[in-house]
Amino acid sequence: MLEATENWKQAFPGASVGALVMRNATNPANHPDLDARMSEVESIIRANYSEGGRPAIRALPTIQAYTAHYKKFKKTYHVQGQIESVALKDRSLPRISTLVSAMFAAELKNHLLTAGHDVATLQNPVTVDVSTGGETYTTMSGKEQSLSPGDMFIADAQGVMSSIIYGPDNRTPISSGTSDVLFTVYGPEGISPQQITSHLEDIRDFVNLVSPDAETATLEVVSG
Repeated sequence: MLEATENWKQAFPGASVGALVMRNATNPANHPDLDARMSEVESIIRANYSEGGRPAIRALPTIQAYTAHYKKFKKTYHVQGQIESVALKDRSLPRISTLVSAMFAAELKNHLLTAGHDVATLQNPVTVDVSTGGETYTTMSGKEQSLSPGDMFIADAQGVMSSIIYGPDNRTPISSGTSDVLFTVYGPEGISPQQITSHLEDIRDFVNLVSPDAETATLEVVSG
């Protein structure tokens, strides 16, 4: 499902990107079993980081790995902000739909940058590459965005699907009618392939709480 260009491998030695494709899933607005697991993730985050505050969160090896990439673009890793929001401001994970919630729960549990896409909107091949600065796409907010040179991005045959710095597009997102779903995970240097595999397995398990008959078609990691 996922291919890596030689340019990406040369630009990001030690980096990895993962892909999980699940088929025949359902995507209701919420589900009690998944809601309970999300509440459990929130409780663990508060227990682990509320006392140590921002310094403890920023010191996490996963956060530091992403911070090193974001710093090149003078940006802050947004998952760090989400963890701080749950741990220090007592906020909850957003409940948008169960497929999106499964992704958010794993993202906050493992701190790994993840995007979700409706497979029905995609056209193979799906490729991870390094941006030159000439690529453009429309983000989830509806903004037309040019990629910054030197970022990681994922694209299908129709165009950019997501980038680390600017996030997912508005062409391929998960919707209420999504049944076949692709989750992608960006892992800069410092994030191991095993971490990504375990993260994708968490997403799979969260999805299966809601859709026990959903099938895992692909679970793979490509490395630089």
